[in-house]
Amino acid sequence: MKTALPTGVPDPDAHAALSITDAEFQRFRRLVHEQTGIALNDSKRPLLCARLGKRLRRWGYSTFSEYYAHLTERDPRGEELMRMVNAITTNKTEFFREGHHFDILRAQVAATAARAGYEGPRTLRMWSAGCSSGEEPYSMAITVLDTLGRARSWDVRILASDIDTDILATAAAGVYAEERVEAVPAELRQRYFVRGRGAQSGFVRVRGEARELVTFRRINLRDDVWPIRTPLDAIFCRNVLIYFDRDLQQCLATRFLELLKPGGLLFLGHSESLVGMRAGLEHVGNTAYRKLPAERAAARPAP
Repeated sequence: MKTALPTGVPDPDAHAALSITDAEFQRFRRLVHEQTGIALNDSKRPLLCARLGKRLRRWGYSTFSEYYAHLTERDPRGEELMRMVNAITTNKTEFFREGHHFDILRAQVAATAARAGYEGPRTLRMWSAGCSSGEEPYSMAITVLDTLGRARSWDVRILASDIDTDILATAAAGVYAEERVEAVPAELRQRYFVRGRGAQSGFVRVRGEARELVTFRRINLRDDVWPIRTPLDAIFCRNVLIYFDRDLQQCLATRFLELLKPGGLLFLGHSESLVGMRAGLEHVGNTAYRKLPAERAAARPAP
């Protein structure tokens, strides 16, 4: 779950923030929006300074204009641009966050399994968009495994994506401090996590049967084309839309709907809403929506 410079969250680097002129802030605000879709308001200015201050010091620059010139004139491969994107984003997530969403997912998976029986297709395709450090897609994988039981007879694939390349490497490793899994029910902790020993004491790793269901990949939601060709049973995109402007929110909601199978689920964050953008979706729980069959969607106007 990706967040961008969240309001009210203390930043450990804020004390080291450099000063930025109005003109420089406007340049970086446009650049960030062009690259990520994130809309930075004036309240994010001190945090932008703090986060990018590290990159300025890395290159020995004393002004944001020098760093902007580096990004736009001396970074042909886009490597520093990617580091800039990584720097301005913050990752906040946890296992089974907003547990009611996983209750709905569990019921959906069980219903899908019941329909498949012994003859129907045994496939599940899901996407964790803005997966951060991986707790969300692994929670999805554990939910599927725990619901299906003999999941090896199913073809289950979970795409987990984020714009931050550094956090994706952390997520793919599947290793977490023990306190990060304290809220996970004891039965699930025992079944799906391995406790580290020796040098790894104090850490746990997600078991292979859950890790092998998840593929991590960098995807920028602002890109015109996403590497997804298969209709999806569920999309988790939580605490992401609130950092985009209304036009991009509308665009993403439409694209998510197009990717979902009829009956597929879309999960948003607790403070996000699809008010005015819910044509083709029905509300099935707090910030949880199901795609309507085509005939029902055609007969139901958007709220």
